[in-house]
Amino acid sequence: MQDFVQLWVYLSATPLFGLTATVVAYVALHQVSVRLGQPPWANPVLWTVLALAVLLTLSGTPYPTYFSGAQFIHFLLGPAVVALAWPLWQRRAEVRQRAGAILVAALVGGAAASASAVAIGWALGLPPELLRSLAPKSVTAPVAMGIAEQLGGIPALAAVFAVLTGLVGAVSGKYLFDRLGPMSPSVRGFALGTASHGIGAARALQEHADAGAYAGLALGVQVLLSALLMPLVARWF
Repeated sequence: MQDFVQLWVYLSATPLFGLTATVVAYVALHQVSVRLGQPPWANPVLWTVLALAVLLTLSGTPYPTYFSGAQFIHFLLGPAVVALAWPLWQRRAEVRQRAGAILVAALVGGAAASASAVAIGWALGLPPELLRSLAPKSVTAPVAMGIAEQLGGIPALAAVFAVLTGLVGAVSGKYLFDRLGPMSPSVRGFALGTASHGIGAARALQEHADAGAYAGLALGVQVLLSALLMPLVARWF
């Protein structure tokens, strides 16, 4: 017990705390998810976020102290997203044949995701800066922060909205698609990637290789379309 206390004191005073806590929590909760058969409600990302929030609160650890170590994992988000392109490259001929339908689906899906969030926020009387932060909620968090800043929103809130959107999609997507009836894995994956970006794509990869490939495609297309079109559309309003 004394050795554990000494280890805790050491880790909590160094950048290793954030890195160690994140890796240990995710690995442990991922194993639990696998043992349960990887049901959507046991998403390890969701439970890792909750576990870390409880840990930081109970230990009184400031978020900057945690992030000084966790930033190493944050850096790996970029390579992880790029890696999603590999299964897509393996299906490049199929993607070329569907290019027109993919572009239309991405435009409609992205517009619906953004407009519905802003409309609900407006109906609830949210202030303009929150509405601008909500608009890119279905784009991966780093890009959502940049778009929100261009729109005059709050980048930190945009990141929170993006993460929450991804978690909601990853947890509820399978149940919703099952209720809608039979559909191909590629359609399910593209819809999940459009609405829930990287976290949804990770969940799609667990279900089917085609679903993961098209979820990664949807993620990339949404990043491009949102970064180009959202600032232009915002000027009209």
